[in-house]
Amino acid sequence: MPAFVRYLLARLLRGAATVLGVVTLVFLLLHLIPGDPVQAMLGDQASPEDRAALRSALHLDRPLPEQYVLFMRDVWSGELGRSFRDQTRSVASLIGEVVFDTLWLALAAVGVALCVALPLGSLAAVRRGSVWDDLASSVALFGIAIPNIWLGPLLVLVFGVWLRILPMPGDDAGLASLVLPATTLGAALSAVLTRQMRASLLEVLSEPYIRAARARGLSELRLIVRHALRNALLPVMTVAGAQLGALLSGAVVAEKIFERRGIGSLFLEAFFERDIPVVQGCTLVIALFYVSVNLGVDLLYGVIDPRVRLG
Repeated sequence: MPAFVRYLLARLLRGAATVLGVVTLVFLLLHLIPGDPVQAMLGDQASPEDRAALRSALHLDRPLPEQYVLFMRDVWSGELGRSFRDQTRSVASLIGEVVFDTLWLALAAVGVALCVALPLGSLAAVRRGSVWDDLASSVALFGIAIPNIWLGPLLVLVFGVWLRILPMPGDDAGLASLVLPATTLGAALSAVLTRQMRASLLEVLSEPYIRAARARGLSELRLIVRHALRNALLPVMTVAGAQLGALLSGAVVAEKIFERRGIGSLFLEAFFERDIPVVQGCTLVIALFYVSVNLGVDLLYGVIDPRVRLG
């Protein structure tokens, strides 16, 4: 079997084990958290008979191992079970209505972060100690220090209320509606990637092959673009790929501020309403996406850097 196929199979098996472990842990924790989904759905005035009937309909009267088997059966079927709040809707259909909204938001946030981090981090490394270096440090400090829950309303106030050049929360204005939430969500990531890009490029520029290329008379621009940047992008890709999965689950703040549908807000609502199947389904989708992104980043390593090609 070729080395690439063995590597791919090993990564897929590891990813499947990770997803299974995460979903199982969430399943157990949800059943340990105090609170009764039946009481949350029926209220305090429901009769014991109604409570018992609903508990039986939701399979909450079964032993925990049997509930886990039923949950895994629903996962295998692709429906992920039925929502406690609406028994006519499958969890998969509820997630399918909102997951792409969060996915586009997360991708847009990564795009905003890369548009800031790659040029600014590169300039900071090439012009070390200059005003560009100071600017990169300031941007990184600003992005890390300001929480999303404060940055989002500030951007709305400036660009939506005062300048009136971007849509307000809740407005459906196409791609323009993504600008403020993506900027809010990508601010901290742009700070991290700017520092990572600067550190990575500085390390590459100190390598012997870079000094040898300079000694051969290669122009600075060609040396950086064709030789240094390619290798410096590896750790930046790793961080960006890992954060893309994290942004999918961490988008709930931006979704709430800008009144957007998404898997983060769906997860939060289901958690507080004790809608266990929806919480489990959201966790499964996020874990699958996180594992898939990291697998994709690993495979792209061989494209960017020939030293790590497989097979």
